[in-house]
Amino acid sequence: MKTIALVCGGYTGEYEISLQSAEQVYEKLKDIYNVYKIIIDKQSWYYDNDGKKVDIDKTDFTLTLNNVKIHFDAAFIIVHGTPGENGLLQGYFDMLGIPYNTCGALASAVTFDKVICNAVVKQMGIVNVANNTYVYQDEGKIDTDSILSKVKLPVFVKPSQGGSSLGTFKVTDSGDLEEKINKAFEVHGKVIIEEYIKGREFSCGVMTADNKITALPVAEICPKTDFFDWQAKYKGLSDEIVPAPIDTQTTRLIQTTSEKIYKNLNCKGVCRVDYILEEETGKLFFLEINTTPGQSKESIVPKQIRCMGKDVKWLYEIQMEAVLQQKR
Repeated sequence: MKTIALVCGGYTGEYEISLQSAEQVYEKLKDIYNVYKIIIDKQSWYYDNDGKKVDIDKTDFTLTLNNVKIHFDAAFIIVHGTPGENGLLQGYFDMLGIPYNTCGALASAVTFDKVICNAVVKQMGIVNVANNTYVYQDEGKIDTDSILSKVKLPVFVKPSQGGSSLGTFKVTDSGDLEEKINKAFEVHGKVIIEEYIKGREFSCGVMTADNKITALPVAEICPKTDFFDWQAKYKGLSDEIVPAPIDTQTTRLIQTTSEKIYKNLNCKGVCRVDYILEEETGKLFFLEINTTPGQSKESIVPKQIRCMGKDVKWLYEIQMEAVLQQKR
């Protein structure tokens, strides 16, 4: 039986969400592999052995229990945010020769930065990207006049790096812009200011199965708040309808666009691409791609897998089998 490191936790406000995702993955894989849940926090990387923390040896990513050194055949990364979604863990595992289930280091880094990812996706010419600009915290005083000469209100203010809508704000009044940018700086030192697109929000999972890129059923996201923020995502203040109540043509557009983005960004494993379908024009706008999507029972990708008539156990098992084949 192969030995798997289920790597979760992380350094951000998404830490608890990662642990919830890891719990479901662990329950589905524990009968197939020897699974060790490795928790990463700012103090250490460790395995919780009946309430006792046992540190990972970072020189070779091994775990010693009862004087026996455990080597891992592969890693299942379920860290949302840094260091698991931005390429840092991927680069570390690449150097150690340990295969893993997510995108590689470069694809993870590119997709994690909203400014860079938007620019790259826009250059593909396959989907619309909302007009946007960005500012750095170390540039000094925020010039709101300059910003509003490039984008028009209302706008979304977002940390360029980060997830789960932490530090994300909708701004309708120019007088609020500086305050919201400063709040977003608390999450990351680069902030993107993006024009608001009025419309319906959709999300499409994409995965590689049997060496073929496959889009999952499309979900419509219907937040009960002003937008799909932290409260909507994790406090039950949204409905995610799978399959989305849209016509076949729109479904196929979202799925084929997601497959192209996944391929062009050289993604691997399971990703999720989010969009806005503009109300007035029917144009599809790219929002972001999530390369380590949530895997709790109520997360969007597990709902999409169940819509296919499959259990998420199937999803995790084919991911790990593909990863283990890399090692062979």
